[in-house]
Amino acid sequence: MELLDFARGPALMWAISIFVVGVLWRLTGVLFLRRKADLSAPRKPASWMGLRLIFLRSWPRKEFVGATAFTEVLGYVFHIGFLVALFFYVPHVLFFTDIFSGVIGMNFKQVFGFAWPTMPGGLIFFFGAVTVAALIAVLIHRLISPVKRLISNFDDYFSWFVTFAPLATGLLAYSHIGAPYQTLLALHILSVELLMVWFPFGKLMHAFTIFASRGSEGMQFERKGATL
Repeated sequence: MELLDFARGPALMWAISIFVVGVLWRLTGVLFLRRKADLSAPRKPASWMGLRLIFLRSWPRKEFVGATAFTEVLGYVFHIGFLVALFFYVPHVLFFTDIFSGVIGMNFKQVFGFAWPTMPGGLIFFFGAVTVAALIAVLIHRLISPVKRLISNFDDYFSWFVTFAPLATGLLAYSHIGAPYQTLLALHILSVELLMVWFPFGKLMHAFTIFASRGSEGMQFERKGATL
């Protein structure tokens, strides 16, 4: 119980603080990056190319599908599975809505007119298991691919680990396998807190920057007259 109390108390507060401050610090750094003025005349008028590129870059061009479809599909599987398990499991929803109520002063339903949706625990377990399997497959592919193994660094492997650990410990806690439930729950919460602490400082930060980056790239291509 002492470990669980620590995970639910000071460890959680520190993890949330580091996550929030770290994300804001990274985003502020991006906003204040020095950029050279582009003095050339734009070759095409402004349009929606920035938004188009966000969607176009969400799947490889047909010339590369054969070589990348496997990892692309696995990427979508574990991203979607992780988000479903994170945002639609009842205990997680209660945690998020409690924080929302504490910050806003009203509950989620009062603000938006409907309750935060949830999914049955068994279905969440299924999504979590599929996500774990996809993450293991992604890791194996990275280890056996000569090119990916060559370009991988500590950030790639540690980011994989901190993403994998909450899912694995969550499945164990749900199944009551391996240790007393209180211990499993504490390990699950601590693994989530490790993810939160690492998030702003590794490649996981792309969750906040990927769409803005693609949109900015699309606008640059448009200015240069590129056709997508």
